[in-house]
Amino acid sequence: MELTILGSGTGWPRRERNAAGYVLRAGDWVLLLDCGPGTLRRLTEAGVDINELDLLFLSHWHPDHVSDLVPYLFATRYGLGFTRGRPVRLISAEGIRDFLTALRQAYGHWIDPPEGLLQIMERPRGVRSRLEFPGLVLETAPARHNPESLALRVEAEGRVLVYTGDTEYSPEITELSRGADLLLAECACPEDRPVEGHSTPSQAARMAAEAGVSRLVLTHFYPPCDQADLLTPARKFFSGEILLARDLLRITI
Repeated sequence: MELTILGSGTGWPRRERNAAGYVLRAGDWVLLLDCGPGTLRRLTEAGVDINELDLLFLSHWHPDHVSDLVPYLFATRYGLGFTRGRPVRLISAEGIRDFLTALRQAYGHWIDPPEGLLQIMERPRGVRSRLEFPGLVLETAPARHNPESLALRVEAEGRVLVYTGDTEYSPEITELSRGADLLLAECACPEDRPVEGHSTPSQAARMAAEAGVSRLVLTHFYPPCDQADLLTPARKFFSGEILLARDLLRITI
């Protein structure tokens, strides 16, 4: 598997840190994990054509995680550029259909994808769930952020990645992450400036250590994180490799 960070920041605009977005190549699959504003532009910078995307996962529906869903759907209507014929799976929590209906009330038919392209797969809230595809296994579990928030476990090619989405310390995500090769964990806040519903370095590191993961990637940084020491508090709990995400960083798993 190969992970590319498309956005290591949040909803606060910064040239060096786009909002949340990650592309994962897992066997024969290409997954987009969240798509905050600017994600599609970063995707082209990473050398990925949107025709390649097989699966879109939305961890929750805050603007810094979903805003580029509208331009993606709009782009699927461009016959001179969008040529994909195979279905694209959209995976998110129960209620995503209603969310899309609300978007259509604002944008009308301009965000209706070609017939049969988009397969919506709602996942239950509050419990762990599993999906199996050829060469790919996905599991979701509740995150502690918004009512619809989900974390995602991806298994392919004998490797495992877990993406927390936005969350504070969560036993459910710790369990989902058992034995993962890489935990991609949000770390929006410096240690001395915690915010409810988000993780500090020590909270993310605790989940990684308790789950026995091999590597930890901290991401989704609010601006104060860029002036803070994130590694020292994390290393008090996790002894494995810790990486700080930056846009367009590629990680082989």
